[in-house]
Amino acid sequence: MLEASRATVGSLEGIRVIDLTRVISGPFCTQMLGDHGADVIKIEPPQHGDVVRSQGNKVKGFSWYFAQFNRNKRSLTLDLRSERGKAILWRLLEDADVLVENFRPGVLGKMGLDDATLRERFPRLVVGRINGFGSEGPYRDRPAYDFIAQAMSGFMSVNGPADGEPMRAAPPLSDMVASQNLAFGICAALVRRERTGQGDIVETALTNGLISMMGYLAAEYFATDRVPARTGNDHPMVYPYGLFKASDGDVAIAPSNDAMVERLLRALGCLELLEDSRFADNARRMAHREELRERLNAVIGTRRVTEWIDHLNAAGVPCGRVHSLRETFDDPQVQAQQMRLELDQGEHGRVPTTGFPVKMSEAPAAIYRHVPALGEHTREILAGLGLDEAAIQALHDEGVIGTLDIPASTR
Repeated sequence: MLEASRATVGSLEGIRVIDLTRVISGPFCTQMLGDHGADVIKIEPPQHGDVVRSQGNKVKGFSWYFAQFNRNKRSLTLDLRSERGKAILWRLLEDADVLVENFRPGVLGKMGLDDATLRERFPRLVVGRINGFGSEGPYRDRPAYDFIAQAMSGFMSVNGPADGEPMRAAPPLSDMVASQNLAFGICAALVRRERTGQGDIVETALTNGLISMMGYLAAEYFATDRVPARTGNDHPMVYPYGLFKASDGDVAIAPSNDAMVERLLRALGCLELLEDSRFADNARRMAHREELRERLNAVIGTRRVTEWIDHLNAAGVPCGRVHSLRETFDDPQVQAQQMRLELDQGEHGRVPTTGFPVKMSEAPAAIYRHVPALGEHTREILAGLGLDEAAIQALHDEGVIGTLDIPASTR
């Protein structure tokens, strides 16, 4: 396990992001922006903050679930239902480059921040938003969560065994994909702003993101008008490609073309299978998948998983073990890629978190800030707007902001 390193300058250094998001879709996006140097101000309700602060397993009273999506941010508590809270938000936007929100369509407008007002008042501002179905269309006002997006995007319909029910993916894929899409869109809008001086409104939706990931499955449906069937761990278009049975467990093998299939069969010592008319090309191998599976498992079952992984990789055949998360984070390749880091969270101890998926040579992502306590930076941010201590205390007394007494040990 590696401790998160610090860098002095990130690619987004000097970009200020006002983050109105909560849960996963949105916070994952703004965390990525913060990982690359943006100053992210996370605005949270004064009493309880982001709901994820109270969810997941807690260690020393601290949610590691919340930590997974909220490093590299400053926390400001602010009651946006109050007029004074809204006024502070407006002041923050005067110096902001990006505003990110994941409310239902129209909610921001009810706060006086409709698109027309934002464009007129803050012409250089890039507004990023995530919602369930997009802001146009008959479903725009429907509530949406990851499970609904996985169901309605067609994603679940192609996952799971052929004779079983549609299957969701365990991670919240639609939240994560929409967040990554939004981070990309925001960066594209910032580049355009350098040329034109104009901001933009960037929108992603949970369902749209998963539809865009359907790839060759969508292409085959468009080409044939046939709805793809569920194929479990088998590839829907290529065989052999999937899980096979070694003597002590499963091994994932993925030869993606005829040349690789020949390489696989040669490495298994059964190249003669290509002389069998049932297995001579991919179309016939797909038609006789179960017969070929039986023949291959008879050979693969004679040796252990680790033996096959060494042997097949040496032969140039893509293969690997099905890892548990423990095995994943113990893997030397994962460790070499620093995909597990540690955050120093003061009195909460050292908190593991996943590493940075984007590697950059000149301005790599880094940990600039720990995961903030609720309202930890409220006084600092408000003072930066020119408010003196008396004004800040008055906001606290009125309930516009939360506690100002954040223990030093959490910082």
